[in-house]
Amino acid sequence: MILEISVPANQTTLMTANEAASVTGVPLRQVHRIIDAGLLGGAVRQRDKARLLAQKALVGLRLAHETADVLTLQSRRAVVATSIRSPRQSMIRADMVVVDARPAARAVRSGLNLLTKARGVVSSTPDVLGGTPVFKGTRIPVHDIADMLANGDRRAAIIKAFPQLDADRIRLATVYALAYPSRGRPRTKPRRPRVPKASETLAFDDLART
Repeated sequence: MILEISVPANQTTLMTANEAASVTGVPLRQVHRIIDAGLLGGAVRQRDKARLLAQKALVGLRLAHETADVLTLQSRRAVVATSIRSPRQSMIRADMVVVDARPAARAVRSGLNLLTKARGVVSSTPDVLGGTPVFKGTRIPVHDIADMLANGDRRAAIIKAFPQLDADRIRLATVYALAYPSRGRPRTKPRRPRVPKASETLAFDDLART
């Protein structure tokens, strides 16, 4: 029996690997590995040295990642091909295994919705910080907020520092930054302060006596 699931309407839209990673929740490195393995077939385009994925391949991308430790490469290839060829099919058979594509489809729909919302709260114009993406109505760079979250800053602390923002906007900053990373040199991991080896603080005079 073949069940049908609802899928995003515009299946021909092309997305960058970063956008696909943001939408599907598949780590960017794994996105490129899945493409390198040829699992997405003709759903991948090459343009100006950038890899572009057809939106119809997003569910297949998620399935390829989720079944990596369950199915053989040949079976994964068959599952992804079926998903791309028949995007409304929810139960996909591969050898003796039946893969339920509905959770992956729900995750993709949710990811697309979040990315649309993230785009909606960001603006980029030459007269505001030279075109740096900022939250609409502010001069707060989106990538700065995403970096703060990545560095471990709490949302409550960020809101206290930037009252113009709310929890939803802060959450969307991470979505936007993943889909559209800032240009320039890659961000290095922040240095963490060294934890002092001694658990007791001594005055200089005490040290002199010892």
